Amino acid sequence: MGESGAADEVAQAVAAELRLMEPSVRSSRAQARELLDPDFVEVGASGRRWTYEEMLAALPELPGGAEDGPRYEPSAMAGTVLAPGLVHLTYETRIDGLHARRSSLWRRHPDGSGWRMYYHQATPVPPQP
Repeated sequence: MGESGAADEVAQAVAAELRLMEPSVRSSRAQARELLDPDFVEVGASGRRWTYEEMLAALPELPGGAEDGPRYEPSAMAGTVLAPGLVHLTYETRIDGLHARRSSLWRRHPDGSGWRMYYHQATPVPPQP
């Protein structure tokens, strides 16, 4: 894969990650289903392990799910293509006073219909004195 193809894959994964932070997507099981891989697993900032079905059920109630509530503010987003169709993203978020470092694995759906988050981990960053 050339440099341009790798950059395109990273850009597509970043766009999907940002969509997943939108309240309208988080509150819609149908839209979230398009962005989460059926084999999805997350280790949240709380240490809880989430499965695909658990995340789809809880996502509307989690932070960032309300149009009139706090929203994720991502920064320092970077990505690397690990293999064709597999992108690793790292970034930081702030929401409602909480700061976390995040890591996501995105894989392209085999039928080419888009990117799905396969794995996500969030690590809280303690407040700085």
